[in-house]
Amino acid sequence: MTHPMRPSPLHPPDLPTASSRGVDRGTILLINPFYPKDPVASFGKHVLTPTLALTSLAGATPKSWRVAYWDENLLQGAAPADPVPEVVGITVHLTFARRAYALADRYRRLGSKVVLGGLHVTSMPEEAAQHADAIVVGEGVHVWPKVLSDISNRRLRRRYDGSYRVPYASDPLPDRSVLPRNGFLTQASVVATRGCANRCSFCYLATKGLRMPYQRKPVERVLEEIEKTGDRYVVFTDNNLTADPAYARALCEGLARLGIVWSAAITIDAAKDAALVRAMAKSGCQGVFVGFESVLGDNLRDAGKRTMAPEDYGAHVRRLHDARIQVNGSFVFGFDHDRADVFERTVAWIEEQGLSCATFHILTPYPGTPLYRQLDGEGRILTREWSLYDTGHAVFRPKHMTPLALEEGYAWAYRRLFGHGSIWRRRPAGFVDAASYLGMAYLYKRSNPLWSFLIRHELTRVAWRPLVLATWAKARLARHSLPHGQADNGGRSESCLAVPPRVAERAA
Repeated sequence: MTHPMRPSPLHPPDLPTASSRGVDRGTILLINPFYPKDPVASFGKHVLTPTLALTSLAGATPKSWRVAYWDENLLQGAAPADPVPEVVGITVHLTFARRAYALADRYRRLGSKVVLGGLHVTSMPEEAAQHADAIVVGEGVHVWPKVLSDISNRRLRRRYDGSYRVPYASDPLPDRSVLPRNGFLTQASVVATRGCANRCSFCYLATKGLRMPYQRKPVERVLEEIEKTGDRYVVFTDNNLTADPAYARALCEGLARLGIVWSAAITIDAAKDAALVRAMAKSGCQGVFVGFESVLGDNLRDAGKRTMAPEDYGAHVRRLHDARIQVNGSFVFGFDHDRADVFERTVAWIEEQGLSCATFHILTPYPGTPLYRQLDGEGRILTREWSLYDTGHAVFRPKHMTPLALEEGYAWAYRRLFGHGSIWRRRPAGFVDAASYLGMAYLYKRSNPLWSFLIRHELTRVAWRPLVLATWAKARLARHSLPHGQADNGGRSESCLAVPPRVAERAA
């Protein structure tokens, strides 16, 4: 007799098994598939927020249907199939496409109608269609009720096309009641704006056929959504929350009334506006995720990223730090101007600036992007095994180093940054702030064995809660110290709550 393997961040759970009770009509199961976690990065970052794509579909589901949610990354074992749901909706991202297809094939054999959507379906519709009863290309929220109606009336089509040009304000509110309460740091993952002004060659937003104009959700609608979550910590998963400074200031005015703490992805250019930085701090912003991408200007120019020169990064990081806003920097290795010293240069810059967090990626040519077409045309693509397109593997031939050297340098950067010495060097001034930072840093960066236990036993929220409450309390005090200028925090930020947005959900 065989026993199922204990759930692990490195190995997928068993596939669902056959049910003796048949298909349960009127039920829907929404699944976020498993993807193996990078052992050199933090397991904790994968359970900070739930997928917004699936809760948005739940919010768009007619009341006549019963909806359940299953995230394989919460390590609760095989997805449910007793009884078999009538409809299974699966979001598909490049990294876990193979797993999504395995789930889809299994549920179809069990008798479910399987609908696939998400970024990878939009970029590779013919591939996805082989594993589904129907696929949704593009925006799925407004198409979803039509799909369900067609299933009920036995006229399901093979393909449905959604448009990102539908007014964003007309989207129904996400239904977070389907989520496990303690599975994530916060359930309040929120999008206020959609799209991006940049078209960087490596970004999924540059995928051929993806048309996502920049749109803003009315501020009062955003505030309503946040209040309904009941959470004190909010993560904006926008590509760039400050792309429209006037809108960002209006949003900050509204957020200040809620008494919350929040983080978001921005570009470093936002820090040019001192008034906007002050407004962010006074409204409860505790952390920002900044896509610096590279410390080499030539790389940014080649990628088409319109931002300030890397030599100007430091002054603007200090402006954010002086406002007690922590910075989680995102950096990509493998650009054509990167040589063997890029890893050490990047980490040295991070330590010099005192960034409390950093996220590293190996340059990854997503199918359909200009970068993919360029590298494919140059014969530099090494594999089309999508599970390796996770920004932790070299899937192309770099220009000035070997693929192995790129992977080894990436792993070294994480080991160095997550090492005791680097964590200690980047601590903020002052005992209270240093203690808070060290607690957050060690939980986030050096606790992967602990995270495996916390995730399996649904203790993620419990583990983070004391640190979130401490951050919230300090934010309340800090609001009163920034009426005209910015508070000084020794040039450092005190925690690691700048949550990187999850690429897998933002275009689903």
